[in-house]
Amino acid sequence: MTYELTNEEKTAIINQHIKNLEYSIFNLNLSLIEENASESSGSIDSIEAQLEELNSKKTALLAELAKVSG
Repeated sequence: MTYELTNEEKTAIINQHIKNLEYSIFNLNLSLIEENASESSGSIDSIEAQLEELNSKKTALLAELAKVSG
């Protein structure tokens, strides 16, 4: 038996992935605030790179969401 997801189900799954990315982005932004407040700033570049990657993933998911919803 083959089961295919409805567009509504696909939309819900994509939205959950986007929400998870938003949690991660928020957490990294808090980490960035913490790093900026500390004496050592060695992690800032790493955090910014992670933020860039998460934002790219979010953009890709938003494009997929537009295809599914559209």
